[in-house]
Amino acid sequence: MAKKAVARLKDRTVSKGSIKCIRMVRSERTGAYIFQEDIIPVEKEKEFFAAK
Repeated sequence: MAKKAVARLKDRTVSKGSIKCIRMVRSERTGAYIFQEDIIPVEKEKEFFAAK
């Protein structure tokens, strides 16, 4: 089951702010799940979760 966590962060330099996105992906080397997280602009949220 996929984990989707989004925390909204206010950034004064970006008008709409930024969010911290976390998704769970399977490691190709070990097969274990790892968490990939990134702070991105709000507009890029759907692209982050659509990418594999």
